[in-house]
Amino acid sequence: MEVDGKQYHIRLGRGDVGKYVLLPGDPGRCKQIASYFDNAQLISENREYVTYTGEVDGVKVSVTSTGIGCPSAAIAVEELVRCGADTFIRVGTSGHIQKDFKSGDLAIISAAIRDEGTTKHYLPIEFPAVADLDVTRALQIAAKKVGANFRIGISQSKDSFYGQHEPERMGVAADLLARWRAWEIGGALCSEMEAAGIYIVASTLGVRAGGVAMVHAKEPMPPLDILLETSVQALRELIKMDLEANISVTI
Repeated sequence: MEVDGKQYHIRLGRGDVGKYVLLPGDPGRCKQIASYFDNAQLISENREYVTYTGEVDGVKVSVTSTGIGCPSAAIAVEELVRCGADTFIRVGTSGHIQKDFKSGDLAIISAAIRDEGTTKHYLPIEFPAVADLDVTRALQIAAKKVGANFRIGISQSKDSFYGQHEPERMGVAADLLARWRAWEIGGALCSEMEAAGIYIVASTLGVRAGGVAMVHAKEPMPPLDILLETSVQALRELIKMDLEANISVTI
C-alpha cells in the first residue's frame, strides 16, 4: 500500500534504503546504530518506524526500527521488501531462558518458537521460523571478530511481555509456566518478541533474515556496544560473502 509513492507505514520508497537492513525494536536506538555507518542520514520517522540510511564498506545500508512485537515487525519487513531490501538482521535485547546466560552475552537466533499470533496469518504453525544460514553464519563470524560471548540457538517469540515476567498473576498461569519449562528443557536460549515474525515473513517473501539479541538477565541493562558492533560487522561479512558469490550488493 503506497501513499504519494511511499509505503504507508514506514513512509519510504524505492531508493530510500539499502539492500541490507538492521532491525532494532526501539526507535531510539536507530541513531546510535547509524553512528556506525558512513554518511548516515535520517530518512523517515513515522509511528514506531525510524529509518537512517548510510554506507558500510561503500555499500548502501539502512536501519529501521520495528516497534515492539511481531505485528509491527511484520509490517516493517513487508514494506522494506517493497522498497527493495532483501537482507535483514534483527538487533535487540532479550530475556534469558537458560539460567547460566550472563547479562551482556549474545544469542544468535537460528530459529524462533512461534509463541505469538502474527505468523499464524502467514503459515500453519507446523512451519518453522528459521533464520537464513548465510545471515546466521555472518553473525557468528562477526561475534568472534569483535570478541563477544555468544551462543547460537533458538528463541521464544511471544506476544506478552508481562506474561513472561509476571505469569503467576495471569488467568492462564499454569499453562504459561508449563510452556516456559518446556522451552527451557528443549534448550531455547532466550525470550523476545520479534524474531518469529521477521523470519516467517522473510520466508514467505523469499528474502534473508537472521537475528542477534543481547541477553538482559538482571538490572542494570548492559551497554549495547558489543551487540551493535556485532550487527554492523555482520553486515560487512554479508557484503563480503555476496561479492565473492557474485551477488549484487545494491538494489
